[in-house]
Amino acid sequence: MDLKQVIGFGVAGNFTGHLEQAGEVDSFANINVSEANAPKGIFPFYVPNHHGQLGVYPLSSSTTGLTDQPLRVEPEMAILCDVVYGENQMVTALTPRAFTAFNDCTIKAAAPLISDKKNWGAASKGVADRWLPLDNHDLHDADSYRLVSYVECGGALIQLGEDSAIKDYSYFHEKLLTWLMQKMNIQQNEPPLEHIATYLETAGYPRQALITVGATRYTPQGEDLTLQAGDVSYVVVYHDSIDAPQEHLQTPLEHMAVLRQVVVSV
Repeated sequence: MDLKQVIGFGVAGNFTGHLEQAGEVDSFANINVSEANAPKGIFPFYVPNHHGQLGVYPLSSSTTGLTDQPLRVEPEMAILCDVVYGENQMVTALTPRAFTAFNDCTIKAAAPLISDKKNWGAASKGVADRWLPLDNHDLHDADSYRLVSYVECGGALIQLGEDSAIKDYSYFHEKLLTWLMQKMNIQQNEPPLEHIATYLETAGYPRQALITVGATRYTPQGEDLTLQAGDVSYVVVYHDSIDAPQEHLQTPLEHMAVLRQVVVSV
């Protein structure tokens, strides 16, 4: 799937406990939300036609490129959505097409904007090759799937993220889609968040968006893990009928999307 003309947005704070583990709660202290468990906002990680760093295509299904700062895996589910615009180029509909495993790999340091930590060049983000379909464009089809992640380092496979149900995202289904449209239309420059409508304009009002729904919680072993050259990360979305997903990382079963990335120096 060619995603070079697809704008990329992530959701911040959509899984209870992740921001606390990532040390990012204070960054959102001045952001008002409608209810206690609401996500904080959305951020760009790739904007076609952008002349700055966000215009560099960051997606890879096989490697993660190191930068000069510590990196952590952020295991997520990603949704490919069609975008419909109405009067004044306001987003009026988001139609989910398919979902998969995603690594929202992040620089583990403070920054004025979330996007400052998200795209440092080629292979700074990961997306699985296999996409799982959504019949009738209904996110409820993902309710029977789970998300788990691992890092292989020093010959050992470490479970990085908790094995979590997709349906346990704070905002999901129609509630998530409605909230996303609202943020695309009205979110303003309020650090660490940004004015999203400007990025849609820059990208030429793209007809599709890749939305990463939010990172899950880490295990005790994974919470402080940073990537080193030669490590291999795995983000896995799998049907809950599958036992022991770690046994199928090299040869995924039918209802699995496995993102495998080797960490390389660039």
